[in-house]
Amino acid sequence: MLKAHNLVKIYAASGVPVHAVRGLDLEIEAGEFVAIMGPSGSGKSTLIHMLGGLDPRTSGEIWLDGKRVDTLSESGWALLRRKKVGFVFQGFNLVANMTVADNVELPALLAGTSPREARERREQLLDKLSLSDRAEASPGQLSGGEQQRVALARALANRPALLLADEPTGNLDSRNTRDVLRLLGEVHRGGQTIVMVTHDARVAALADRVVSLLDGEIVDDGRIPRRKIAGAGEVIDLR
Repeated sequence: MLKAHNLVKIYAASGVPVHAVRGLDLEIEAGEFVAIMGPSGSGKSTLIHMLGGLDPRTSGEIWLDGKRVDTLSESGWALLRRKKVGFVFQGFNLVANMTVADNVELPALLAGTSPREARERREQLLDKLSLSDRAEASPGQLSGGEQQRVALARALANRPALLLADEPTGNLDSRNTRDVLRLLGEVHRGGQTIVMVTHDARVAALADRVVSLLDGEIVDDGRIPRRKIAGAGEVIDLR
């Protein structure tokens, strides 16, 4: 589904090059749920922004569905995101002069979904995130946690092949975190590919695999082992 090869990002800070990502290689299979963790400044957000075409790479390659995409123009990336990639931002990035309902419906409509299907999808998502009663509110009337949940609903509205989420529970209390994790788990079980940046180990435990970054490099990449036990479902083996 997604592959990065020798990915490099260098920023120029006061004329001094700063290596945010250093020759990183990463492969993610279709239907996989990958959590990216690491301390502040390790390159997590930079990486996920490059994978979604929001931050241009300095060098290296990015492949999506077997096609190289790092050479796309800005408009090419915008079209790709509209059709295949959903993005949940730390800063929400909702359209301030549109209602919650319109914010969630818009990506599906832009992707060519019929108005009826887009409305039904919006209603389903808002219901699952306990936001149905806020459908006609504007983003400015919402709390930070509500805006984050709307951002997640918007990212899932056009059923993207790939969901990129940058700290999707970072502004949420425990109850709203459970709603978000429940929805992420549900769409993942339905085959959704997810790459999620998080600093919370409890949130990362929902993933199939955890990739740890330090100073722009992968220092650990492992699957979360789970075992089935009779009558109690799935248990995570913590190491």
